[in-house]
Amino acid sequence: MREYLFDIAGFVFEVIVSDNIDIEKLLPSFGPFRYDNFDTVKPFFRFCVNCGGVMDAFDERYVFVDESVNDMGRVRLYSSDDKYCIKISFMDDDMEHIAFADKCFHKIYASVNMADKYAGEVISSLLRMIFSQAIIPYGGISVHASSVLLDGKSYLFMGKSGTGKSTHSALWIKAFEGCSLINDDNPVIFIKNGVIMASGTPWSGKTPCYRNVVVPVGGIARLRQAVVNRFTVCNGFESFVNILPGCSVIKKDAGLQNEMHDTLASVCESVNIGVMECLPDIDAAFICRQELEKSNIRINE
Repeated sequence: MREYLFDIAGFVFEVIVSDNIDIEKLLPSFGPFRYDNFDTVKPFFRFCVNCGGVMDAFDERYVFVDESVNDMGRVRLYSSDDKYCIKISFMDDDMEHIAFADKCFHKIYASVNMADKYAGEVISSLLRMIFSQAIIPYGGISVHASSVLLDGKSYLFMGKSGTGKSTHSALWIKAFEGCSLINDDNPVIFIKNGVIMASGTPWSGKTPCYRNVVVPVGGIARLRQAVVNRFTVCNGFESFVNILPGCSVIKKDAGLQNEMHDTLASVCESVNIGVMECLPDIDAAFICRQELEKSNIRINE
């Protein structure tokens, strides 16, 4: 077996694969997140792929929980008293792969057909799903957003698919000198020493941007397409409601929901958040930055 450690936002996890699997070739986006010092850390979860041994059988114990079809393919989630089961087939592929995880997401065993041309994407997608749930009890939230870095702070743009998150990030990069992309689909926010931080991840949608960057959050804007550019500051419950839809959590797991809500409440108390109704033009970037910085002044006061 081969063992690998990865560090995303300070969350170190282990991937164990059979000897015939070249993880570096299968998961190229994970390269910047490699962590090599096995002696200094205890992984907070272990993900085993095709390592042999006893694997749970899928049987009547497992009850259907949810199904989704997105960039990760077709994903079906099942639950038993003490485990989750994930079945996944990628894109237009008929091959189905399966993983079993304990309810704490500490130990995960996956069976992936390596003959599948999408085997790397399947493993990456499974890791994305497991990671997003495993970090919740530790104060982390995986969010559907595009994130940029400017003046030592990260700014996250959230919204429904197709609302222009990537476009808005590109406008910031064009408008402001020194602004750069951190992640274009799935950054992580978390709390470190009382400060809300954001990090890049190996999952960046269709944009190959896999930066191991961790910086404080300067602001979060939920985007909505509109005929004029207008920013509205959110406070309290408004902030919570606008950020919640972009957070990754198993909706029928009450324990994870409550823990994620606690972290999100802390984010809403500490970070400037607003709704940016916008056109896909450069003025939207200027207005959004200006209003987020004004909000930041109000929070600090």
